[in-house]
Formats: sequence, structure tokens, C-alpha cells
Amino acid sequence: MFIPNLLSTESGSESIVRARIVIVEDEPDLRDAVAEYLGASGYDVATAESAAAARNLVETQSFHLAILDIAMPGEDGLSLGRWLRSKLPIGIIYATAAGTALDRIVGLELGADDYIVKPYELREVLARVRSVLRRVPQPQELHGKKAGTDRRSVAFGPFQADLDGRLVTGANGAVIDMAKSEFDVLEIFLTRANRLLTRAAISEAIGFTEDPESSRAVDIRIMRLRKKIETDPANPKFLRTVRGEGYIFSLPTGDGN
Repeated sequence: MFIPNLLSTESGSESIVRARIVIVEDEPDLRDAVAEYLGASGYDVATAESAAAARNLVETQSFHLAILDIAMPGEDGLSLGRWLRSKLPIGIIYATAAGTALDRIVGLELGADDYIVKPYELREVLARVRSVLRRVPQPQELHGKKAGTDRRSVAFGPFQADLDGRLVTGANGAVIDMAKSEFDVLEIFLTRANRLLTRAAISEAIGFTEDPESSRAVDIRIMRLRKKIETDPANPKFLRTVRGEGYIFSLPTGDGN
């Protein structure tokens, strides 16, 4: 099923590329309701009733965001999410049943950008979609930059972070595999280096509402990030914990500013 956006695709003389979303949900009424609502909100939406159907879609189409039901017959949403991450630079929102906190934690550990709890309101889905898409590079952003335009970059240790290209490279230019949610946190710290950031401040910058689940989500992202940029994650050199207060990203004075 494909639902085109219902808004104009022209702004002046320039064509606007709409974000493309795939909804993978085995409940047909819920799947169609979410697709219709997001389509009416200006997004190009495709749907799949199973992980297998979603895999077929992705082989021929590209998407910016996926909304995945975790508990589906056959292959579950967590497995599909891992596969999508290997194929596309895609934002992922997991849908989980109320009370299954373990699924939400596992989803965040696997690199999800957000999650929604069933039963949910369509307005909540739209708000979370908008929040994630603000952190996912869109086609017009990727191709609209002029050649020679200065790019924001920050060096720390052996790493170089291209904030505009959302890419981190290490020694010898090797690309560091990093989920969007991990890069989001890294960018927050690099643009606020040497400043104490509370979990509430980090949650707000990411677009989360501060609550116990959001605090856990922040901690999970930081834990994953440390494994990729710290020689000894248990004794971090860059991303340090300030006990009882929050975190601080240490950079030499003047580095990256």
C-alpha cells in the first residue's frame, strides 16, 4: 500500500522532496490509520504487513524513516530494524505494547531513534515522526549544499566529526559505524564541549520529554557512543560522567570552536 502526500510538492519554482516513511504493522486497521494520517500530514507513506513485505519494499525503494511493530508474527521488528540499519541511513521508531519495558530498552540498545507505546494517539505518532526526521538528513539537505561551502567539523583525539555530513572518521580516515541516535548525542556534546550537560538538557536537545525512560535512553546512547570513541569506555577520556549531575565532553581549549 502506498499513500502519497496530500500537500503541494512545489514551493515557488523549486520542487520539495517529501520525507518517505514505511510503516510495518500486522494490524491492518492500525496500519492504515497511521498511514492515512501521516499521508495527510504531508509525508509519502508506504505500508507493509510483515517484515518480509518490508524487505521487498526496501529492495526497490528508499525511505527516511521506518515505524516498526516489535511483536509481529514471523520475523519481529527488532530483527527487521537491524537489517534496515545495514541497508539504509534510516531513522527507526519502534512500536511496543504497553508494559513491555524490556523491548523498549532492547530497541534503544539496537540503535532505535525513538519508540511509541500501544495504544497510541495519531498525534503522538506525528510528533515523534517530526522529531526523528529533524535529526535525519533529508534529500534537499544532502544535495542543496553548494560546492566549496564551509562544513562544520570537530577534531577530538584521532577522530574527525563532520557535523554537516553526519560522519565520524578515525585513524587513517576509517569511517566509524554510528547510528543516527548515537551521532545525535555526539553532536550535542561537540557543540557544547567542556560544559556540564544534565540528562534533562540532553533529552531536550534530542527532542525527548524528560522522564525515567528518557533518562535511560540517554544513558544507553552514551554507553554505545563510548564503546566507539573511547579507548577504555570504563574510564572515558572524552565523554566523562559527573556523578549526580550529568555528563561533560572534554576537549582541549579552542579545539572544535
